[in-house]
Amino acid sequence: MRSDGLEGYARTFLAAAFRVAGADGDDPHGWLERYARGLASGTCTPGRDDTESWPLILDHDVQGQPMVESASVALGLRLTAPWLWKNLDPGVQDRAEQWLRGALRRSPAPNNWYLFPFTVAGFLESVGRGDAETAAARQRAVDLLEGWYRGGGWYTDGDHQAFDHYNGWALHLYPMLDAHLAGDGERSAHYGARLSEYLEGFSLMFGADGAPLHFGRSLVYRFAAATAVALGAVTGHTPLTAGTSRRLTSGTLRYFLDRGALTGDGLLGLGWHGPHEATLQAYSGPASPYWASKAFVSLLAPAGHPLWTAREEPGPVEEADRVLALPAPGLLVQSTRADGTVRLHNHGSDDVRHHEGESADGNDPHYGRLAYSTRTGPTAPGNVADNHFSVEVNGRASVRRRIHPLGAGHGEGWGWAASWHRPVFVAGPPMAPGLRVESVTVARGRYELRVHRVVGAPDGARVSLTGWATGPDDTAVSALHGLHGWDDGPEPLRAPQGTAWTRWARVPRLGGRAGGTSVHVCLATLTAEAEPTPLVDAVAAVAVDGDGVEVTWAGDGARSVVRFRPMSVSLL
Repeated sequence: MRSDGLEGYARTFLAAAFRVAGADGDDPHGWLERYARGLASGTCTPGRDDTESWPLILDHDVQGQPMVESASVALGLRLTAPWLWKNLDPGVQDRAEQWLRGALRRSPAPNNWYLFPFTVAGFLESVGRGDAETAAARQRAVDLLEGWYRGGGWYTDGDHQAFDHYNGWALHLYPMLDAHLAGDGERSAHYGARLSEYLEGFSLMFGADGAPLHFGRSLVYRFAAATAVALGAVTGHTPLTAGTSRRLTSGTLRYFLDRGALTGDGLLGLGWHGPHEATLQAYSGPASPYWASKAFVSLLAPAGHPLWTAREEPGPVEEADRVLALPAPGLLVQSTRADGTVRLHNHGSDDVRHHEGESADGNDPHYGRLAYSTRTGPTAPGNVADNHFSVEVNGRASVRRRIHPLGAGHGEGWGWAASWHRPVFVAGPPMAPGLRVESVTVARGRYELRVHRVVGAPDGARVSLTGWATGPDDTAVSALHGLHGWDDGPEPLRAPQGTAWTRWARVPRLGGRAGGTSVHVCLATLTAEAEPTPLVDAVAAVAVDGDGVEVTWAGDGARSVVRFRPMSVSLL
């Protein structure tokens, strides 16, 4: 409970700090006085079991949450230092410093958490309280961040390969904002170039209605997904016009406010639109949603900034159909102008730590699925999995855990991404040595050509593939059409617990036989276009041999060619 209280203080303080700092200290609501009182009270007897004292900052595996919140407290104090910090009693300043230094002396989780002591140290140095301890915390984070950078503006969230919204609202935010506030031109240029490159691709990941992609963990932070867009506009390190940045940030905020993100008390609830338990991580508490405050870094832009004065311009998805491969994280982005939908095909992000074995118990629907979008969510654990390829041996179905990228690329109007994984079985470890699934997605217009090659399957094995999950009131249509290697379906299966969009969902499914080496090809789509062309009419011919797959498209006669060894995809 005390940790929840600290979380509520720190995360709302961050929003207030952005507002006051952006207004050059103007605080008509008297927010800073309230947060000053909270700081004095919380640090008076930290660790004491009462309703006022803040919990101590301990190692992440003992009592980690206070370390997360220390970064928001420190950043809020740094932003408002001329009006709050400098007017505090020296004793309160000393107590606050002592509590914050707990973040420098304890072990963070092995991921973006190292940026929390980095941020604490940055604040202490900015108010003349830096020393060897703060310098060491900052250098440690900088060194780790360089090791996590994979190119193209993308960082992994730790030493494994988790690519998700944390890339924008943590791994770019803290170092870039630190350099900006310090007026450090060299570091701003270093991190700013990466931020700008990241936004080249990330700006495509918002639907025409403002929705961000429903992908990765901590989705309860909602409009924090637009943090990097706002940060780029504030710091000037962005490829986007002010009008486009405004469209994306305001559109994302509006998307959630119009769809029930606020409870009857006017608070951000736990969920996506309204409450949705399946969206939550185990660490989510009642104040967790307020990391949404990070989106309000936009408020650091003064009143006359182009972010506020420029006319909103269409977002990328509203301008044209787009397909973009992101080789660094192994992702493929596909958007269609006609229905404003963005789809993300995942061939590189899995959130499996290096020290973890491949266990089905750890299957995460927010990483393990083949695809995600701005208008559908993954089905709940225990329901039929959407966008999932499974090998079934002796009645036991597999899941995808650790993803091994095989490449990605794009051309004019099309793109591809590929990966392989070792099927992991719910009832125990794989029984077939060498069992492997190679998966390829080719995106063209609203179509998704999905190719799966199964190697080393025992006799009698079967495979299944599911498509997008849509609800009874959904305007979008989800469809699968088998092209090769299927003998069942498509049949609609029901997911009774639904998704973040719908109380229950339907998921199309194909089934087929496997054994030794087999190839399975299908066409998938998620579309809200009026009267879309049926999938059965989209492909003219399919040829499969031991080396690959060739699909001839109806209409223009173009051919998509997939080769397995080495992996390559071309459009002829």
